[in-house]
Amino acid sequence: MRRIVVVGASAAGFAAAETLRREGYDGTLTLVGDEPLAPYDRPPLSKQILAAEWEPERLALRTPDALAALDLDLRLGVAATGLEPADRTVELADGSALPYDGLLIATGVRPRRLPGEGAHVLRTLDDALTLRERLTPGRRLVVVGAGFLGAEAAAVAWRLGCEVTLLEPAPVPLAHAVGREVGEILTNAHLERGVKLRCGVTVTEVTEDGVRLADGEVIEADEVLVAVGSLPNTEWLAGSGLTIGDGVVCDEYCKAAPNVYAAGDVARWYNPLFGTSMRIEHRTTAAEQGMAAARNLLAAPQARKPFAPVPYFWSDQYDMKIQAYGYLRGHDEVAVVEGDLADSRFVAAYRTGDRLTGVLAVGMPPKAIRQWRQAIATGAAWHDSVRTTVPAVKS
Repeated sequence: MRRIVVVGASAAGFAAAETLRREGYDGTLTLVGDEPLAPYDRPPLSKQILAAEWEPERLALRTPDALAALDLDLRLGVAATGLEPADRTVELADGSALPYDGLLIATGVRPRRLPGEGAHVLRTLDDALTLRERLTPGRRLVVVGAGFLGAEAAAVAWRLGCEVTLLEPAPVPLAHAVGREVGEILTNAHLERGVKLRCGVTVTEVTEDGVRLADGEVIEADEVLVAVGSLPNTEWLAGSGLTIGDGVVCDEYCKAAPNVYAAGDVARWYNPLFGTSMRIEHRTTAAEQGMAAARNLLAAPQARKPFAPVPYFWSDQYDMKIQAYGYLRGHDEVAVVEGDLADSRFVAAYRTGDRLTGVLAVGMPPKAIRQWRQAIATGAAWHDSVRTTVPAVKS
């Protein structure tokens, strides 16, 4: 391989490019990004950047000198528009085509939007800075979607003195991911601070005055943030022959096709640790997968290693630190193994089948949850790791 192209210049793509160099690849390495900025970190957008605690310079993944040392052919501010596997070329929006011997796809996701004009989304630095300018004391902000992103933004807006209304179609926010009782505890943090929360409502469009609900009611707002999930950026791969299904479908090695690998938010791969395919939109997984995919791209077939991580994510809301390991979706049972839900300081373990598959902590030190990671990584049986005397909560 003398020409490798990495499409996507955020966490996964940059981790892949850096790993290729670290592993000794000295050929042409092209990094394509649709934003004009050098690779930067996204999790602070809904926290420190939105709160004006950080300025944009702090987001850079590497210093200019460290970036230059990688000797990359940087193609920033230009999107990939097509892939021709037979010719091994990536087509770009500026009309050029990049030949490759190896390709790594890390094009991430984009926010889902609602009908109507004027709503904010929160994915890029420009998105965060635009919304930040508008979050002044007394402004009325409606956040559509009470998932982790919407909840983080609502918490920041409340701290900035905004009047915040949080709208969620589900009966309990995040119940599908963390369970009903844990979801209610996270919800209470908003209610205790005077954030208006309405669950079981569907927003059909953004209007000049705010948002319209399915029953015709208009909730007035000065600003609207839509945080209702995301879509993998795979349209540019139409006609490429790659399998697309809520992301670029890969095997356990992150391989999508011969000499084509994928990583990060756009990749749906088979995780042998949990025995299922998954697409994870977490910062830590993105970097780890970028590194794993890069190594497998360079390796001989017999030397490739499955990517079988214990996913990790964190969220900061108000004074709460939320951390989780594992794969919580689709769980069968939740048990509090330390602390108390009522105190909003607890560790909850998650069972799927007869296995411990996840753990989530709120308001606890890192060591309280870190010790559970190894049990998840080794596929520990539920009854071997969680005492049967520990009270379970209904999911």
